Amino acid sequence: MRTVKVIGVGMGNPRQLTAEAVDALRSVDVFFVLEKGSAADELAERRRDLCTAVVGAGDHRFVTVPDPARDRSAAGYAEAVQEWTAARSDVLLDAVEAHLQPGQTAGILAWGDPSLYDSTLRVLDAGRSTGRLQVEVTPGISSIQLLAAAHGISLTRVGRPLQVTTGRRLADEGFPSGCDDVVVMLDGLCSFQHVDPDGVRIYWGADLGGPDQAIVSGELGEVADAILARRAEIRSRRGWVMDTYLLRRRIPRR
Repeated sequence: MRTVKVIGVGMGNPRQLTAEAVDALRSVDVFFVLEKGSAADELAERRRDLCTAVVGAGDHRFVTVPDPARDRSAAGYAEAVQEWTAARSDVLLDAVEAHLQPGQTAGILAWGDPSLYDSTLRVLDAGRSTGRLQVEVTPGISSIQLLAAAHGISLTRVGRPLQVTTGRRLADEGFPSGCDDVVVMLDGLCSFQHVDPDGVRIYWGADLGGPDQAIVSGELGEVADAILARRAEIRSRRGWVMDTYLLRRRIPRR
C-alpha cells in the first residue's frame, strides 16, 4: 500500500507552516501536482518554491499531472463536480502508482486547510476505499483564520453561530436564515453584490498572508464597489485571485 500525505500549507507563506507540516514536507519523496494548464498554474510554482524554501533541494521531486477539465456547461452543478472528482481521482491514482516506488511517500500540498473547500481528500477517497492508498492529513492555517487576523476580528460573537458557505449558495439563497455571521468562499460571482446591504458589514481579503495581501472592510453598501475594483485589478494582473470574506449583520438591540 502506498502512503500519501495531504499537507495543509496555508496560503504558501513558509513562515505560516506548522512545525508538523514542515516535518511532513521533509518526509515526502514525490510531490504530485494537478495542473490546469492556465494562469492558475502559478499556484503550482508556488508549491515548488515553498518546498525549496522549507525542504531545500534534497532528493524529492515533483510530478505534474494534467488536471481533467470540468464540464461547465452541465445542467447539474453537483453532478458535474462528482464526475470531475472521479476523473481527477483516476489520473492521480494512476500517477501515484506509476511514479512512487515501494517504500516511498507521496505528498500533495493543499492550500489553506484540507478540511475547508479543498477537493484533495475527496479525490483520494477511491484510493482509500479500495485499499490502494493510506492517506495521512496534516492541518494548515486556513484563509478564514488569516482573514480574521488581517482584520483583527473574531469570527464568532457571544452565543452566535457562524456559517461557512460558498458564493454560489449565497447567490441562490441569500443571507442564511438564523445566522448573522457568514464566511463566504469560492465566490467568483462576487455574490455580496446581491445581498441587502442594510445593516451588513463586510470584511474582505485576497492573497491573505502573502506579499500582495489586499483587505477592505466597511459597510457593505459603501465598500462593495471598491472590493469589485480591487478584485478585478488583481485578476487582470495575474489571471486569478483567491479571496474570501465575512458578512456580519448588525444584531438589533433588545
